[in-house]
Amino acid sequence: MQVELSRPLRLELIACANAMADSARPETLRHFRAASLRTDNKFEHGFDPVTQADRAAEQAMRAVLAVRRPDDGILGEEFDPVEGTSGLTWVLDPIDGTRGYVSGTPTWGMLIAVNAGGPPILGLIDQPYINERFIGGFGEARLVGPAGPRKLAVRAGRQLRDAILFSTFPEVGSVAERRAFEKLRDSVMLTRYGMDCYAYALLAMGQIDVIAEAGLFAYDVQAPIALIKAAGGVVTNWQGGPAHGGGQILAAGSRDLHAAAMAVLNN
Repeated sequence: MQVELSRPLRLELIACANAMADSARPETLRHFRAASLRTDNKFEHGFDPVTQADRAAEQAMRAVLAVRRPDDGILGEEFDPVEGTSGLTWVLDPIDGTRGYVSGTPTWGMLIAVNAGGPPILGLIDQPYINERFIGGFGEARLVGPAGPRKLAVRAGRQLRDAILFSTFPEVGSVAERRAFEKLRDSVMLTRYGMDCYAYALLAMGQIDVIAEAGLFAYDVQAPIALIKAAGGVVTNWQGGPAHGGGQILAAGSRDLHAAAMAVLNN
């Protein structure tokens, strides 16, 4: 279905995303660094945690959609997808970085995106504990935080040898993907790990330059993609194709830097 993104609809989508984030914040903060936190493991082998905060936050967001946008579809991490009739689908990750959440580090975040059947048109990253909210779409990216609101723009003009690279895990993807990533790691000035979605916010803010990851899902990537593109950055998979379905992600602050990183990954 073709969706006409009129100005009133754009404003409503932004307001709805903010309302969802507002509703989910208390659910995430209630259990963060608290004795009440209960952690289950989704994996039979390995560790992929989910908590009552993940579930409660997504339920809070879905409740907002049920009132404000009942005809929209929903793709969320913790509950079954909902087919919509409006042509718009919300993509939700209530706590991206649950490993960080259960460890007590304020590097996790809430991800909210909306798409019209293709790439995301709006994305929001919310970090409730430090009170920072990043939102990007329709040609503008902004941060609202303790220092007040500001526009976001990526950092351009960096050469690969001078770049700061982020990835959530040193163990990136498959063995072949890991070897390719290690070549990229060895080509940059500095590499850091473990920031989950907050790394994408840092790229949109102009603090870092490149992110390379693999093995992701649509709910992991759609909000960051919309935010970084609205801030002037480039996001694709490692071959330069669309990334909004998940899998590999290569994000950079400029086309030249993105091309240089992609060349290393595919050498």
